[in-house]
Amino acid sequence: MPQVPQTFDALAVRAWCGLALDALGRAREEIDAINVYPVADGDTGTNLYLTLESAATAVEAVFAGHEAGGGGDPGRPTLADAVRAMAHGALIGARGNSGTILAQLLRGMAQVLAGDDAPAHADGTGLGLALRHAADSARQAVAHPVEGTVLTVASAAADAAGAADGDCGAVARAAYEGACTALAETPDRLDVLRQAGVVDAGGRGLVTVLAALVESLTGETPRGPAARGPGPHPRAEAAHTVAAPCADDDAPPRPGGPAFEVIYLLEAEDAAVARLRERLDALGDSLVVVGGDGLWNVHVHVDDAGAAVEAGVEAGRPYRIRITHFAAGDAHAPGAERTPAERVQRAVVAVVPGEGLAGLCTEAGATAVLARPGEPPASGELVQAVRRAHAREVVLLPNDAELRHTAAAAAEQVRAEGVRVALIPTRSAVQGIAALAVHEPERRFDEDVVAMTSAAGATRYAEVTVAERQSWTMAGICQAGDVLGLVDGDVAVIGQDLTETALAVLDRMLAAGGELVTLVVGDGAPESVAERLQARVREAYLAVDTVVHHGGRQGSVLLIGVE
Repeated sequence: MPQVPQTFDALAVRAWCGLALDALGRAREEIDAINVYPVADGDTGTNLYLTLESAATAVEAVFAGHEAGGGGDPGRPTLADAVRAMAHGALIGARGNSGTILAQLLRGMAQVLAGDDAPAHADGTGLGLALRHAADSARQAVAHPVEGTVLTVASAAADAAGAADGDCGAVARAAYEGACTALAETPDRLDVLRQAGVVDAGGRGLVTVLAALVESLTGETPRGPAARGPGPHPRAEAAHTVAAPCADDDAPPRPGGPAFEVIYLLEAEDAAVARLRERLDALGDSLVVVGGDGLWNVHVHVDDAGAAVEAGVEAGRPYRIRITHFAAGDAHAPGAERTPAERVQRAVVAVVPGEGLAGLCTEAGATAVLARPGEPPASGELVQAVRRAHAREVVLLPNDAELRHTAAAAAEQVRAEGVRVALIPTRSAVQGIAALAVHEPERRFDEDVVAMTSAAGATRYAEVTVAERQSWTMAGICQAGDVLGLVDGDVAVIGQDLTETALAVLDRMLAAGGELVTLVVGDGAPESVAERLQARVREAYLAVDTVVHHGGRQGSVLLIGVE
């Protein structure tokens, strides 16, 4: 067995994040399937995964910065550096109710482990104190705490950790075992879980994260808990049929519930956030406000989404605003009745990075899901898009390698509803455009999927973007403000001029041959870049055609596809 740390240091934080991310990736579909509270929208596992992914990415960035000479000890940031990065990454990437609470749990740990007298590493006592503060701060962040949820599981973990003796491994194991016991009891504490025959999805996710903590400190993988509870109907379908109660467990659930989920990051002072909590609490339910030191993540379910955003504007500067409508057939809809209209035979659902491509896909007959920069869609949004398509057969194009888990979760959920779904693993919008171009609804489903998959696979993709920070790449070290040319996901060119970098990327791609070049130009690109690239193709590459689309506000300045 490899040597494992008996104290909690920066390397342990890094290992924990990596192991937790892998574990949530494996458990994501199971957790999504048992998601019935506070909204049965089937995306708790995916939201937890995306939140932890943001935390893990931030930790890796800290290590990369030290390896590049940004810290005193190359490759070894302090425990305080690592836990602060973990908490900040989770805060800015928190998704959904459970993801927001997880972000506050990690922040609570960081506040203890990165305090004024932060040690180089934490012992068992220090880890126990961190888990205690995490559970308490998460409970304080929720406007109306409900027992039988992730909050109960977190408190039980902290109680068990506080009563444990020994090193960090022993404390982590005690916390995990305490969490498992509390998780098994969640159906006894919350009627909606008992009726569905499942345990709390957020609590199940936290147990997965704590199991990874045990593994990072001991090298041993604890046995996972069961997802089902003792109820009479232990079926994943319950996630789509049980009405969600209000966040306040002392009040009876009102029919339907709020129509919108509103999430945003907020830059504001503490006093303004206190007033914001009061106003949002009056507007809706499931209110969770986490963060501090001027940066907050706000999550609430409301009927008036505009009022929730306006409240944020009055408190400070909201951004990364995300509004999700709980549409007909979803958990909040009274009766959750389906639209009686006849289903079409086949539809395509495509994730696109900008308004321009959304319009293009809509014109081609596809249902578009807009992915704004830094705001990838959750599986619940993809499920809603498939439902809006109202088809017996659906082809799903994620158009982003980072959305593979999210798209897979959405596909699995709608299959359980009787929809035939084919997920084509497109990694870029230009691959999605190529697939959509050969789509023929009149063909047999399997033949259509094969043709679309073949067209996407035959399309190499590239993007031109601007570096936000110094980092290591496949092409060397880039500085903030450098222009990066990525080919098939890897940095291939680092330049200073956007047009010249785009030309270099195009030449590199066409060196291997091609028949059609697709350019998707974002709002931040120079007006002449498309003309320059088209001229290069005409002059240097005979018999190669070029098509240009305007992507609007998209993450990359320019997307290039070569078929």
